[in-house]
Amino acid sequence: MADELKTVGRFPDQMSAEIAAGMLRANGIPAEIFGQDSTYPCLNAGYVSVELKVNPEDYEPARKLLAANERAE
Repeated sequence: MADELKTVGRFPDQMSAEIAAGMLRANGIPAEIFGQDSTYPCLNAGYVSVELKVNPEDYEPARKLLAANERAE
């Protein structure tokens, strides 16, 4: 099933991905998180390993929601 999903975002840590996934889910868009960051922070520096994926039909609405959230911060 993961092959059918589209990556809508990449995050430097699990918490950031969880927050974005929660926002998408709250807006009716199913989202899944793939990958994990290391428990050793120094290994995470400069390495994006956590991806947020959605169904292809939800890609554009998810991308717009994530972009709107970035502008709001």
